[in-house]
Amino acid sequence: MGTVIAVISGKGGVGKTTASANIALGVAQNGKKCAVVDFDIGQRNLDMILGLENRVVYDMVHVMDEDATLNQALIKSKADENLFFLAASQTKDKSVLNETKVKKLVDNLKESFDFVILDSPAGIESGFEHTIKFADVAIVVVNPEVSSIRDADRAIGILDSKSQRVKDGNFVDKLLIINRIVPDMVQSGEMLKSEDILEILDIKLLGKVPEDKGVVDASNQGKPVILDKNSVAGNAYKRISARLCGEKVSMEDIEALDRGFLKKIVGIFT
Repeated sequence: MGTVIAVISGKGGVGKTTASANIALGVAQNGKKCAVVDFDIGQRNLDMILGLENRVVYDMVHVMDEDATLNQALIKSKADENLFFLAASQTKDKSVLNETKVKKLVDNLKESFDFVILDSPAGIESGFEHTIKFADVAIVVVNPEVSSIRDADRAIGILDSKSQRVKDGNFVDKLLIINRIVPDMVQSGEMLKSEDILEILDIKLLGKVPEDKGVVDASNQGKPVILDKNSVAGNAYKRISARLCGEKVSMEDIEALDRGFLKKIVGIFT
Protein backbone atom coordinates (compact mmCIF):
# COMPACT_ATOMS: atom_id res chain seq x y z
CA MET A 1 0.00 0.00 0.00
CA GLY A 2 1.23 3.45 -0.88
CA THR A 3 1.79 6.44 1.38
CA VAL A 4 -0.75 9.27 1.23
CA ILE A 5 0.78 12.73 1.56
CA ALA A 6 -1.37 15.85 1.96
CA VAL A 7 0.39 19.07 0.97
CA ILE A 8 -1.09 21.89 3.06
CA SER A 9 -0.38 25.51 3.93
CA GLY A 10 -3.25 27.17 5.77
CA LYS A 11 -3.30 30.07 3.30
CA GLY A 12 -2.86 30.64 -0.40
CA GLY A 13 0.09 32.12 -2.21
CA VAL A 14 2.90 30.30 -0.42
CA GLY A 15 3.76 27.92 -3.30
CA LYS A 16 1.88 24.84 -2.13
CA THR A 17 0.74 23.72 -5.58
CA THR A 18 4.19 24.35 -7.04
CA ALA A 19 5.63 22.21 -4.24
CA SER A 20 3.09 19.43 -4.93
CA ALA A 21 3.96 19.32 -8.62
CA ASN A 22 7.72 19.35 -8.14
CA ILE A 23 7.79 16.85 -5.28
CA ALA A 24 5.52 14.48 -7.21
CA LEU A 25 7.79 14.63 -10.24
CA GLY A 26 10.86 14.38 -8.01
CA VAL A 27 9.80 11.13 -6.35
CA ALA A 28 8.84 9.76 -9.78
CA GLN A 29 12.35 10.57 -11.00
CA ASN A 30 13.61 8.56 -8.02
CA GLY A 31 11.83 5.50 -9.37
CA LYS A 32 8.69 5.69 -7.24
CA LYS A 33 5.29 5.35 -8.87
CA CYS A 34 3.36 8.47 -7.89
CA ALA A 35 -0.15 9.88 -8.34
CA VAL A 36 -0.69 13.57 -7.64
CA VAL A 37 -4.29 14.69 -7.11
CA ASP A 38 -5.64 18.24 -7.26
CA PHE A 39 -8.16 18.70 -4.44
CA ASP A 40 -8.80 22.38 -5.21
CA ILE A 41 -12.33 21.89 -6.57
CA GLY A 42 -13.40 24.79 -8.80
CA GLN A 43 -9.98 26.45 -8.97
CA ARG A 44 -7.52 23.90 -10.26
CA ASN A 45 -4.00 25.00 -11.20
CA LEU A 46 -1.93 21.87 -10.81
CA ASP A 47 -2.72 20.75 -14.35
CA MET A 48 -1.14 23.93 -15.78
CA ILE A 49 2.05 23.61 -13.73
CA LEU A 50 2.40 20.02 -14.95
CA GLY A 51 1.63 21.07 -18.53
CA LEU A 52 -1.34 18.70 -18.73
CA GLU A 53 -4.32 21.08 -18.89
CA ASN A 54 -5.15 20.10 -22.49
CA ARG A 55 -5.22 16.40 -21.64
CA VAL A 56 -7.91 16.57 -18.96
CA VAL A 57 -11.06 14.74 -20.07
CA TYR A 58 -12.29 13.25 -16.81
CA ASP A 59 -11.65 14.58 -13.29
CA MET A 60 -11.88 13.29 -9.72
CA VAL A 61 -15.59 14.06 -9.46
CA HIS A 62 -16.29 11.94 -12.55
CA VAL A 63 -14.48 9.08 -10.81
CA MET A 64 -16.28 9.60 -7.49
CA ASP A 65 -19.66 9.70 -9.25
CA GLU A 66 -18.68 6.61 -11.30
CA ASP A 67 -19.04 8.48 -14.59
CA ALA A 68 -15.49 7.37 -15.41
CA THR A 69 -13.03 4.83 -14.10
CA LEU A 70 -9.88 5.85 -12.27
CA ASN A 71 -7.78 4.55 -15.15
CA GLN A 72 -9.72 6.74 -17.58
CA ALA A 73 -9.19 9.85 -15.47
CA LEU A 74 -5.51 9.42 -14.59
CA ILE A 75 -3.19 11.29 -16.95
CA LYS A 76 0.40 10.15 -17.48
CA SER A 77 3.01 12.89 -17.11
CA LYS A 78 4.95 13.97 -20.18
CA ALA A 79 8.08 14.28 -18.03
CA ASP A 80 8.24 10.87 -16.33
CA GLU A 81 6.37 7.61 -16.88
CA ASN A 82 6.14 7.01 -13.12
CA LEU A 83 3.99 10.11 -12.55
CA PHE A 84 0.22 10.28 -13.02
CA PHE A 85 -2.14 13.20 -12.45
CA LEU A 86 -5.81 13.35 -11.43
CA ALA A 87 -7.50 16.70 -12.02
CA ALA A 88 -9.95 18.58 -9.83
CA SER A 89 -13.32 19.52 -11.24
CA GLN A 90 -13.76 23.09 -12.47
CA THR A 91 -17.54 22.83 -12.77
CA LYS A 92 -18.37 21.80 -9.20
CA ASP A 93 -17.82 23.32 -5.76
CA LYS A 94 -16.19 21.80 -2.66
CA SER A 95 -19.57 20.62 -1.35
CA VAL A 96 -19.48 17.82 -3.93
CA LEU A 97 -16.89 15.99 -1.80
CA ASN A 98 -17.95 13.59 0.91
CA GLU A 99 -15.98 11.36 3.24
CA THR A 100 -17.09 8.05 1.76
CA LYS A 101 -16.22 9.00 -1.82
CA VAL A 102 -12.88 10.50 -0.82
CA LYS A 103 -11.91 7.38 1.15
CA LYS A 104 -12.76 5.09 -1.75
CA LEU A 105 -10.71 7.21 -4.16
CA VAL A 106 -7.71 7.38 -1.85
CA ASP A 107 -7.84 3.65 -1.06
CA ASN A 108 -7.91 2.79 -4.76
CA LEU A 109 -4.91 5.03 -5.45
CA LYS A 110 -2.94 3.53 -2.54
CA GLU A 111 -3.27 0.09 -4.11
CA SER A 112 -1.50 1.16 -7.31
CA PHE A 113 1.02 3.84 -6.29
CA ASP A 114 3.99 4.15 -3.94
CA PHE A 115 3.08 7.77 -3.21
CA VAL A 116 -0.30 9.49 -3.43
CA ILE A 117 0.19 13.25 -3.15
CA LEU A 118 -2.89 15.36 -2.47
CA ASP A 119 -2.65 19.08 -3.24
CA SER A 120 -5.02 20.75 -0.78
CA PRO A 121 -6.98 23.93 -1.53
CA ALA A 122 -6.03 27.20 0.12
CA GLY A 123 -7.70 27.87 3.45
CA ILE A 124 -9.02 25.46 6.04
CA GLU A 125 -12.61 24.84 4.93
CA SER A 126 -14.27 21.59 3.85
CA GLY A 127 -11.97 20.94 0.89
CA PHE A 128 -8.97 21.14 3.21
CA GLU A 129 -10.54 18.76 5.72
CA HIS A 130 -11.27 16.19 3.01
CA THR A 131 -7.67 16.41 1.80
CA ILE A 132 -6.18 15.70 5.23
CA LYS A 133 -8.80 13.17 6.33
CA PHE A 134 -7.00 10.03 5.15
CA ALA A 135 -3.42 11.30 4.96
CA ASP A 136 -0.51 9.33 6.42
CA VAL A 137 1.85 12.30 6.14
CA ALA A 138 1.35 16.05 5.83
CA ILE A 139 3.85 18.35 4.15
CA VAL A 140 3.34 21.87 5.49
CA VAL A 141 4.50 24.62 3.12
CA VAL A 142 5.21 28.06 4.57
CA ASN A 143 6.91 31.31 3.65
CA PRO A 144 9.21 32.83 6.28
CA GLU A 145 6.55 35.38 7.25
CA VAL A 146 4.47 35.75 10.41
CA SER A 147 1.08 35.47 8.67
CA SER A 148 2.08 32.29 6.84
CA ILE A 149 3.39 30.66 10.03
CA ARG A 150 0.27 31.62 11.98
CA ASP A 151 -2.06 30.12 9.36
CA ALA A 152 0.06 26.99 9.07
CA ASP A 153 -0.07 26.53 12.85
CA ARG A 154 -3.85 26.65 12.69
CA ALA A 155 -3.90 24.13 9.83
CA ILE A 156 -1.71 21.77 11.86
CA GLY A 157 -4.16 22.05 14.74
CA ILE A 158 -7.02 20.94 12.49
CA LEU A 159 -4.89 18.12 11.08
CA ASP A 160 -4.13 16.87 14.59
CA SER A 161 -7.79 16.82 15.55
CA LYS A 162 -9.70 15.77 12.43
CA SER A 163 -7.57 13.28 10.50
CA GLN A 164 -8.69 9.65 10.54
CA ARG A 165 -5.32 8.45 11.81
CA VAL A 166 -5.65 10.62 14.91
CA LYS A 167 -9.18 9.39 15.48
CA ASP A 168 -7.83 5.84 15.29
CA GLY A 169 -5.28 6.59 18.00
CA ASN A 170 -2.29 7.10 15.71
CA PHE A 171 -0.67 10.27 14.43
CA VAL A 172 0.08 11.98 11.13
CA ASP A 173 3.75 12.62 10.40
CA LYS A 174 4.30 16.32 9.70
CA LEU A 175 7.13 17.65 7.57
CA LEU A 176 7.97 21.30 6.90
CA ILE A 177 9.06 23.05 3.72
CA ILE A 178 10.15 26.67 4.10
CA ASN A 179 9.60 28.21 0.69
CA ARG A 180 10.71 31.39 -1.09
CA ILE A 181 13.62 32.16 1.23
CA VAL A 182 15.56 35.34 0.43
CA PRO A 183 18.85 35.03 2.33
CA ASP A 184 19.64 38.73 2.69
CA MET A 185 16.10 39.42 3.95
CA VAL A 186 16.53 36.72 6.60
CA GLN A 187 19.86 38.20 7.60
CA SER A 188 18.36 41.70 7.84
CA GLY A 189 15.43 40.49 9.95
CA GLU A 190 12.78 41.10 7.27
CA MET A 191 12.09 37.36 7.10
CA LEU A 192 11.93 34.80 9.90
CA LYS A 193 14.84 32.47 10.49
CA SER A 194 14.30 28.74 10.01
CA GLU A 195 15.10 27.95 13.63
CA ASP A 196 12.40 30.38 14.78
CA ILE A 197 9.83 28.83 12.43
CA LEU A 198 10.73 25.33 13.62
CA GLU A 199 10.40 26.39 17.24
CA ILE A 200 6.92 27.82 16.61
CA LEU A 201 5.54 24.92 14.57
CA ASP A 202 7.49 22.11 16.29
CA ILE A 203 7.61 19.79 13.27
CA LYS A 204 10.44 18.17 11.33
CA LEU A 205 12.16 20.14 8.56
CA LEU A 206 11.99 18.45 5.15
CA GLY A 207 13.68 21.18 3.15
CA LYS A 208 14.30 24.82 2.33
CA VAL A 209 13.57 26.38 -1.06
CA PRO A 210 15.13 29.72 -2.05
CA GLU A 211 13.30 32.44 -3.95
CA ASP A 212 13.78 31.82 -7.68
CA LYS A 213 12.16 33.79 -10.49
CA GLY A 214 12.55 30.71 -12.64
CA VAL A 215 9.67 29.08 -10.75
CA VAL A 216 7.13 31.42 -12.33
CA ASP A 217 8.68 31.02 -15.77
CA ALA A 218 8.59 27.23 -15.43
CA SER A 219 4.97 27.25 -14.27
CA ASN A 220 3.94 29.42 -17.19
CA GLN A 221 5.61 26.97 -19.55
CA GLY A 222 3.98 23.94 -17.93
CA LYS A 223 7.36 22.49 -17.00
CA PRO A 224 7.99 21.97 -13.26
CA VAL A 225 11.12 23.84 -12.19
CA ILE A 226 12.72 20.60 -10.97
CA LEU A 227 13.43 19.86 -14.64
CA ASP A 228 15.69 22.93 -14.84
CA LYS A 229 19.20 21.84 -13.83
CA ASN A 230 20.25 25.49 -13.37
CA SER A 231 17.42 26.39 -11.00
CA VAL A 232 18.27 26.79 -7.32
CA ALA A 233 14.64 26.06 -6.42
CA GLY A 234 14.57 23.06 -8.75
CA ASN A 235 17.66 21.61 -7.11
CA ALA A 236 16.11 22.21 -3.68
CA TYR A 237 13.07 20.17 -4.74
CA LYS A 238 15.37 17.40 -5.95
CA ARG A 239 16.91 17.20 -2.49
CA ILE A 240 13.48 17.27 -0.84
CA SER A 241 12.20 14.47 -3.09
CA ALA A 242 15.25 12.36 -2.40
CA ARG A 243 14.69 12.72 1.36
CA LEU A 244 11.07 11.60 0.94
CA CYS A 245 12.35 8.51 -0.85
CA GLY A 246 14.54 7.65 2.11
CA GLU A 247 17.89 9.02 0.94
CA LYS A 248 20.16 10.80 3.41
CA VAL A 249 20.67 14.26 1.96
CA SER A 250 22.34 17.02 3.96
CA MET A 251 20.31 20.17 4.65
CA GLU A 252 21.85 23.09 2.77
CA ASP A 253 22.10 26.31 4.75
CA ILE A 254 20.34 28.45 2.17
CA GLU A 255 19.91 31.39 4.51
CA ALA A 256 23.66 31.80 4.87
CA LEU A 257 24.07 32.37 1.14
CA ASP A 258 23.61 35.87 -0.18
CA ARG A 259 21.76 36.58 -3.40
CA GLY A 260 24.96 37.52 -5.21
CA PHE A 261 26.41 34.13 -4.45
CA LEU A 262 23.30 32.36 -5.68
CA LYS A 263 23.42 34.35 -8.92
CA LYS A 264 27.06 33.37 -9.42
CA ILE A 265 26.18 29.70 -8.95
CA VAL A 266 23.44 29.95 -11.58
CA GLY A 267 25.74 31.97 -13.88
CA ILE A 268 28.32 29.18 -13.94
CA PHE A 269 25.82 26.95 -15.74
CA THR A 270 24.27 29.53 -18.09
